[in-house]
Amino acid sequence: MTPARDSVAAPPRGHRVRQTIEQLRERILGGEWPVGGRIPTEPQLVAALGVGRNTVREAVRALAHAGVLECRQGSGTYVVSTDELAPVVARRLTDDRMTEVIEVRRAFEVEAARLAALRRTPEDLAALDGALAAREAAWRGGRVDEFVEADAALHTAVVAAAHNAMLAELYASVGAALRSTVAQAMGEALTPERYVDHSRLVEAIRAGDPQRAAIEAGAFLEGPAGGSGC
Repeated sequence: MTPARDSVAAPPRGHRVRQTIEQLRERILGGEWPVGGRIPTEPQLVAALGVGRNTVREAVRALAHAGVLECRQGSGTYVVSTDELAPVVARRLTDDRMTEVIEVRRAFEVEAARLAALRRTPEDLAALDGALAAREAAWRGGRVDEFVEADAALHTAVVAAAHNAMLAELYASVGAALRSTVAQAMGEALTPERYVDHSRLVEAIRAGDPQRAAIEAGAFLEGPAGGSGC
């Protein structure tokens, strides 16, 4: 007996859910539904994606569990992250894991600095100079939150200068954890003993010296505040 056409054509339910998850993820990553914005309602998603309500519900639930979406009672479902790894790292970040975070920073940033010294472009050097100047201005301003962001921007510029897309994506995924290590190192006020000079790091990258750049990148992570240098 020849199987009914519908039973042959219909993909397994798990496959449909995975496809729907990918469709939702693509729209989020493509900017159609920005972070902070509300996604369409369940009936609208059913009509737009051409799948059943249960499939949509399971896909949304999976992305909510991953930390990409957040379901708010009486309000709708919102995009809270474009990156599934970032919420996972944030959930695992506790005071007793700070040593591990520092080790991860060292692994990323030392290699990024080495590669940046080999691959930096004139545009990268201009971005590094601007980020370094902004970091110094934030330090002089004395506001911890502004300095933490400026410091993170400089390190991100170093990673960008490495021109390794996978490294940049992984580094962005743990950005919140990295900022936490800097904020913890600074405490409630910017004090002279906690200052770490990053000009030598930028100069090593400018000079095209990968060994010196790696040494400079590793040095500040061994520095003030018990190895929590920024």
